[in-house]
Amino acid sequence: MTHSIQGGSLVRWIINRVPRQPPHLSPLPSAAVWSASLLSPEIMPLGLLWLGLTLLGALQTQAQDSTQKLIPAPPLLRVPLQPDFQDDQFQGKWYVIGLAGNAVNKEEEGEFKMYTTTYQLKEDQSYNVTSTLLRDQRCDHWIRTFVPSFQPGQFNLGNIERYPGVQSYTVRVVATNYNQFAMVFFKKVSNNKEYFKITLYGRTKELTPKLKENFIRFTKSLGLTDNHIIFSVPIDQCIDDE
Repeated sequence: MTHSIQGGSLVRWIINRVPRQPPHLSPLPSAAVWSASLLSPEIMPLGLLWLGLTLLGALQTQAQDSTQKLIPAPPLLRVPLQPDFQDDQFQGKWYVIGLAGNAVNKEEEGEFKMYTTTYQLKEDQSYNVTSTLLRDQRCDHWIRTFVPSFQPGQFNLGNIERYPGVQSYTVRVVATNYNQFAMVFFKKVSNNKEYFKITLYGRTKELTPKLKENFIRFTKSLGLTDNHIIFSVPIDQCIDDE
């Protein structure tokens, strides 16, 4: 059985790993005395070695927990596809209203600032895709290409060899009415791990509660929980300067 150890609890976890003596033996010294004893000249090297090994084990446990907690990505056949997808109507600027995924952790996320993603249709029916976000008080732009797949509304990441570790990247438009909202599914295989996310787009910064509820319901149908779902805080800087 593994345990997740975070922040200050790591030290407490290490202290609690000290073997407990049977009741009929003299009690162990307090944590403070035990810690000080590690620093005595006679046993400092052994104590530091033990502490280092314990820390290493704790970090390895954290890494294993992180991998084990990834909810498996659903097969694409389980993910709906917008019927009769119209690529020309889908292009343009979308505000990112909601985000859900197996690598999203609401408890660990800070304030999730709204950003935009703009789809520009090219002559070969691929999209130039530009995301604009506020980061460290400056505007950042992330540009990539989505190439049409064998089904309308499904795309692959273009020039994937430019992205180290990324083995595949699939984009699938789940549902959209083109002028109000869209739900888009992303699946990435990177370093032999499968990640997936669903983005709720809006043509404006606000969507109806019903659309948000539909988004939550759909993401949970893929195995995600409330802790995997976050909604953005509207901002003006950067995203309205385009």
